[in-house]
Amino acid sequence: MNDTEYMRLAAQLARQGYGWVNPNPVVGAVIVKNGKIIGQGYHKKYGEPHAERNALANCQTSASGATLYVTLEPCCHYGRTPPCSEVIIESGISRVVVGSSDYNPLVFGEGIALLRSHGIKVIEGVLKDECDKLNESFFHYIQNKTPYVVMKYAMTMDGKIATHSGNSQWITGEKARRRVHEDRHRYSAIMVGVGTILADNPLLTCRLENSRNPLRIICDTNLRTPLQAKTVTTTYASATLIATAVTDTNRHQPYLDAGCEVLVIPKKEDHIDLNSLMEKLGEKQIDSLLLEGGGTLNCSALQSGIVNKVQAYIAPKLFGGSGKTPVEGLGVNHPDRAFLLSKPVMTQVGEDILLESEVIRCSQEL
Repeated sequence: MNDTEYMRLAAQLARQGYGWVNPNPVVGAVIVKNGKIIGQGYHKKYGEPHAERNALANCQTSASGATLYVTLEPCCHYGRTPPCSEVIIESGISRVVVGSSDYNPLVFGEGIALLRSHGIKVIEGVLKDECDKLNESFFHYIQNKTPYVVMKYAMTMDGKIATHSGNSQWITGEKARRRVHEDRHRYSAIMVGVGTILADNPLLTCRLENSRNPLRIICDTNLRTPLQAKTVTTTYASATLIATAVTDTNRHQPYLDAGCEVLVIPKKEDHIDLNSLMEKLGEKQIDSLLLEGGGTLNCSALQSGIVNKVQAYIAPKLFGGSGKTPVEGLGVNHPDRAFLLSKPVMTQVGEDILLESEVIRCSQEL
């Protein structure tokens, strides 16, 4: 195996940390000596030892003179755990191969510089694109202090997310729905508008084994969420936060009594200010968010400029007629004002297709 193949193995290990380490990055590490893997590990849970320490702890023999493959630059500062660069130096590892640089201001370049100052050979940027992709939400959060927002929707091939009567279950197949639940596990929170709560009364949890539930966020400007809604009556199993512009604490109390958190957000035009909400969520260490709202919330989110990625699941079906579309509102007034997206990555998911694109530019005229 070569450097790229060992790094790809480290990346596979890193993915096992999805959902458990937020708002920390996922990291995988492999230690190789004399052409054999002698240790491997990954960051398993927030606050617990990092990948490098786990890999060293799992070593079958001395790591002195070995090569460490790690998907992210080793940390060099004290946080919830001691710095990994310290234990790497102590181990006698002579060569370190790094996938991504760590954009955390406490680390950026310093971890690599420290290793080199102790005579350790460091190779940077091996499988960089793949390693960067592992932590796209972490990199956004650490630099902006707001959640990385993924706008997800499922639609038919004629662009409908529901029939003219409002029915939407189920547009996509079982494999696509499973992938959505994997993302509910991966991201810190899931957000919908009150319209979705009133229309579908969803549970908004992750239905996979050995998974975690995201924080459920309801954008409810005028506080219309029914107290009988599943998201309100199941707070014992999964936390619910209601973001509202209503300041009357007497109206908050029934939701608080049910176990919900109520967060007052100022209004912007006729809805809560989504930029202000993102700042508040960032302060709560919500590093990533899956937006599963309807066309109205999607419109507001795009117009506010908070969306980082679009996930469009496309099913081989046609609804026709006046069914709902993924982004409501008037739309742009000219093609030049369209939201620009990166070249989509296409994945076949069962009978459906998933298109994923980064948002390049958001129009302000939607």
